[in-house]
Amino acid sequence: MSENHSEITLDVSGLLCPLPVLKARKRLAAMASGHVLKIIATDPMSAIDMPHFCNEQGHTLLDQTTEAGTLTFRIRRK
Repeated sequence: MSENHSEITLDVSGLLCPLPVLKARKRLAAMASGHVLKIIATDPMSAIDMPHFCNEQGHTLLDQTTEAGTLTFRIRRK
């Protein structure tokens, strides 16, 4: 299965801590193991919260980018 077919996007722009992580947690829980969740966020705290969340839950943070105040994370579900 190609990675693109298993990637889902979750836009949490405009939401503040802890909502981006809570919504990501809920979405990941509904996904199959190995699938990728792309999260788009605008809360600067997400840059700290998402990696911490992945570390705690055992998910893999594939990449994290910031462009023009928008943070994008790609997380592979454990």
